[in-house]
Amino acid sequence: MKKLGPGSDADTLKVLAMLPEDSFQVIVDAGCGIGRQTLALARRLNATVHAVDLSAAHLDCLAQRAKELGIGHLVQTHCMDMADIPATFAPIDLLWSECAAYHIGFANALKAWFPAIRAGGYAVVSELSWLRDDVPDEAREYLLASYPGIRDVDRNRAIAQAAGYQVVATHVLSKAAWIEDYYEKLAPLARSLLNHDEKPVRDFAAETLKGIWIFDCFGDSYGYVFYVLKKQ
Repeated sequence: MKKLGPGSDADTLKVLAMLPEDSFQVIVDAGCGIGRQTLALARRLNATVHAVDLSAAHLDCLAQRAKELGIGHLVQTHCMDMADIPATFAPIDLLWSECAAYHIGFANALKAWFPAIRAGGYAVVSELSWLRDDVPDEAREYLLASYPGIRDVDRNRAIAQAAGYQVVATHVLSKAAWIEDYYEKLAPLARSLLNHDEKPVRDFAAETLKGIWIFDCFGDSYGYVFYVLKKQ
């Protein structure tokens, strides 16, 4: 698969254009995965992006893809915990993190990264968020079971402000970014495993399909929201 979670270059670049600046010396992609957004950032900014992830396999995939695109010199991979970013990179001009901060918690991530970002620097962090107050019970129960830390946009804005950031803008990830090259590829793979010999595999496949069904039915109730933040 070309990506391991919801996202698109169009959304990434749209959010990047929301930043008042477009020239950054130190750029870090926290929890980059296989780096779809890393490549998009490196190509648009024509600048080195430090890609941080705990999976060496993901980073190898990213490095190979960057080389194939002719931008290997613009991507530097670092196999490390995103919580340790302040000890390795400082000061950071732009910290980017798509669909990854939840691994250490949104509030905790913003606090952990704050010391590493230069005064007036930026953090762009996407976080799964409620998009409406009247979330259907079935969607609420499913999301809370898989991500108990999910909050609404206003609560996440308040958390960012309390951590010392100015909220410059927000952007809700497009529905197409969930489907194209992700759910449209994941669904048939999951269906092919429903009759697998091993029960854990069958259960995982069924749970994956349930998640896709929840999104199909209730995708207007939740989504990934980009929080464009400036360190005050």
